[in-house]
Amino acid sequence: MTPVAAPKDLERLRADIVRRYEELSPRLQQVAQFALDHPNDMGLQTLAVIAERCNVQPSTVVRFAKAMGYEGASDMQKLFRDELLTFAPSPSYADRIRQFDDRSGAVDVLAPQELLQEFADANIIALEHLKGSIRKADLEKAVALIREAAAVYIIGLRRSFPVASYLAYALRHVDEKRAYLLDGVAGMLAEQSGMARQNDLLIAISFRPYAAETAEIVAQARARGARIIAISDTRVSPIARDADVVFETKDAEVLQFRSLTASLCLAQALVVSYAFQSERRASKGKSR
Repeated sequence: MTPVAAPKDLERLRADIVRRYEELSPRLQQVAQFALDHPNDMGLQTLAVIAERCNVQPSTVVRFAKAMGYEGASDMQKLFRDELLTFAPSPSYADRIRQFDDRSGAVDVLAPQELLQEFADANIIALEHLKGSIRKADLEKAVALIREAAAVYIIGLRRSFPVASYLAYALRHVDEKRAYLLDGVAGMLAEQSGMARQNDLLIAISFRPYAAETAEIVAQARARGARIIAISDTRVSPIARDADVVFETKDAEVLQFRSLTASLCLAQALVVSYAFQSERRASKGKSR
């Protein structure tokens, strides 16, 4: 592997991990995934604990740090600790979910009211994580991409379909925006997605286990010059690598049933933000 310069800040390290993810070995990819998903753990936990949670040997964590340009793991971990000192520390999303899972896992049978409370509590955790993890610059860029697009194409298959269908429905009610849901009815997914061209925008939603069709359509749309917004559960998901903006959402999971609350909240925020901007522009145009 070609020697690289070690990133001096955490944002550059994250960007390098995403950019170089495919060239890493499977074991190093496990560490890369953990570093992106659990930054607090990377800064606060010992090498042995990090390795255990990545399901690798401690030496693999060291090899990952060296692959990123650092002399050792401690130099890389310092970036994660520095970010914790910059922002008010709070339990990581993973820590809070582990605590919740430990509590809910102790229950053998849940009555409907108890199950409702479990889902509500888990979704509150997911929404709190969303508030703290989505960057202002990414939101503003995504809304600008929606505004500038000649047409918006939206794809989200299987579990992601409710988020995609909401986006298509809501965008059609704002400023007569041309929004098309790629639903693949009658096996026409390739034909539907083939309409996306330069000056268009593709919003793609996919979570583990990722839909291969969604990743293929993202790659094809990018090759034709379309812009991409990706909503996924990690920055190194198959749909995120070609995206102009990546939103990483961590939806709640209760007894192995996953929610879409955080992803739908993000989708609503994007549409309503775009609607407010459109209304302001229309009002300014009338006042002139």
